[in-house]
Amino acid sequence: MRRAQEAWRQYGPGGGSGRWIGLGLAALLVAWAASGIYRVQPDEQGVVMRFGAFNRTEPSGLRYRLPWPVESVTTPRVTRINRIDIGFRAANDTPLTRPVSARDVLEESLMLTGDENIIDIDFAVFWQIRDAGEYLFNTRNPDQTVKSAAESVMREVVGQTPIQPALTEARADIEQRVRTGVQFILDQYKSGIELTQVQLLKVDPPSEVIDTFRDVQRANADRERLRNEAEAYRNDIIPRARGEGQRMIQEAEGFKESQIARARGEASRFTSVLSAYQVAKDVTVRRLYLETMEEILRHNPKLVIDDRLQGVVPYLPLDGARPAAPAAAARPPVPPQQLTPQPAAPAPRPVPQGGAR
Repeated sequence: MRRAQEAWRQYGPGGGSGRWIGLGLAALLVAWAASGIYRVQPDEQGVVMRFGAFNRTEPSGLRYRLPWPVESVTTPRVTRINRIDIGFRAANDTPLTRPVSARDVLEESLMLTGDENIIDIDFAVFWQIRDAGEYLFNTRNPDQTVKSAAESVMREVVGQTPIQPALTEARADIEQRVRTGVQFILDQYKSGIELTQVQLLKVDPPSEVIDTFRDVQRANADRERLRNEAEAYRNDIIPRARGEGQRMIQEAEGFKESQIARARGEASRFTSVLSAYQVAKDVTVRRLYLETMEEILRHNPKLVIDDRLQGVVPYLPLDGARPAAPAAAARPPVPPQQLTPQPAAPAPRPVPQGGAR
């Protein structure tokens, strides 16, 4: 302790020139301690390593670590979307389309479908970092890991799908199944990677048979069109025929009901007439005669001419039309003395009982 006090008096602040050395050492110590302050940007994640081994991850903001060489930090960008192309190589980075000048890689794109056909598939995988610590320390080559997993799962899914659905309506289902399968593999590896999208860019038969395959597709399209037209015609004519049949059935039912009701009414009327005839035969017979004559005269045209009228030519309407009345100027006026009232019709003679009506 005595030697330490003597050294402090000699080299410390009160020791003349040793004071500046002490101040310099203190400044270096403060600068060394301040070197542990760092900032993590909003699109980054801080990975702190202590003596080269992973220690912890830090979110965005102003952070502190122990100064070098105790701890060091790496800040990878975790919001950037990375892309891996499988089946082709493009010179430029096109995020959503396959460039025309892309170079095909047949050993990656040619796959066998579920019905033993060969199909040429080009697709892209989009991913980002979910956990920076796992991403940096659990996989040696993350890009190659994602590519190998995606190609393997794609071959498995395509091998379970027939070629026709793979070319048409099953593309969205294939993309979803591949994304789920690749994400499961990456989670098992604890790679810290999250897939955002799997996109099929080209799904075609091999170039050697693509023309023939398109002819087959056109024939299938024509077949489906004709089938749809036949279905539309059937759906149009069958309900119409059923409706016509129901209409005829309903009309027949209505006619049957009307005939039955009319027959019942006629029977009831005949029964009532018979009852009235049995009570008063003379009155009933006279009433029936008058009703019959009234019905006959109501539906027949009648023309009454005075027998003393001269110059009237008889006219028989053969076509059933009633003759038009002659104009007043076409015939001479009738003298007043010739206009006599028509005698009243004689009362009908009673029909003897039991005679014909």
